[in-house]
Amino acid sequence: MGLAGAGVAQQQHVLAAQQELRACQFEHHGLVQRGDGVWEIRQIERRGEGTCPGLNWRLGDSVSEKKAVVLLSGGLDSTTVTAVAKQQGFQVYALSFDYGQNHRIELEFARRVAAAAGVERHAIVKVDLRSFGGSALTSDTPVPKHRSAAAMGHGVPVTYVPARNTVFLALALAWAETLGATDIFLGVNALDYSGYPDCRPEFIEAFERMANLATKMGTEDGKRIKIHTPLIALTKRQIVELGLSLGVDYGLTITCYDPAEDGSACGGCDACLLRLKGFAEAGVADPARYR
Repeated sequence: MGLAGAGVAQQQHVLAAQQELRACQFEHHGLVQRGDGVWEIRQIERRGEGTCPGLNWRLGDSVSEKKAVVLLSGGLDSTTVTAVAKQQGFQVYALSFDYGQNHRIELEFARRVAAAAGVERHAIVKVDLRSFGGSALTSDTPVPKHRSAAAMGHGVPVTYVPARNTVFLALALAWAETLGATDIFLGVNALDYSGYPDCRPEFIEAFERMANLATKMGTEDGKRIKIHTPLIALTKRQIVELGLSLGVDYGLTITCYDPAEDGSACGGCDACLLRLKGFAEAGVADPARYR
């Protein structure tokens, strides 16, 4: 079939499907475009003997051009979520924030991750949360080091940035509506985390309800906005294992709240301790550099 009118990403998806079908001993397949812009596989016939356990495309499967905005910090969680969104067939529009964080070097890592993931676009938006302060990440307050698991599980730490995820999700929602995208992904986690209130399921559910009440897409266009949090109920070990299964190169990421100028991690902040715990429990060496 002709693909002259298809976009680059669409052509790549369709060609990948065609190649996989051919490799798995199928022929006479056709891909047709439905009215909603989704390409659907039809007319598959088997040729030859044998099986193809790796076949991902079957009769009626679709090749989607759906767009998703993915919040990308350059850390372990957001990088894993980027891979999940790609694996689910979304065109990824990665969104990072220069918000006055002390660990601003994370933006360099976010650029590397975005490039390696082949996202459609990577936007870095400046939002000055440092003018408010209120966090060890946006002020001169020292970042706590070597806290116990019990301490990390009790109370909201000084590394919490007031309303950060609310602000970030609001801007992600604005970009999503501009793009015509109904899907937003972020890497919040409610198990191995530092007690941030804006990482809980209750917050995500409330924001999703608000998003559908506060947008033209949700109120007039009849579309349903979805906030995806695929890591929210996973341990750090499970997140690491998921990312590795999707081919994530964690050597491109940084998690540390107090890195050196060269990007090496401190190894003692909550974020580093949780990351190291995840890799240790997964039985895999952490490729991040530590000082």
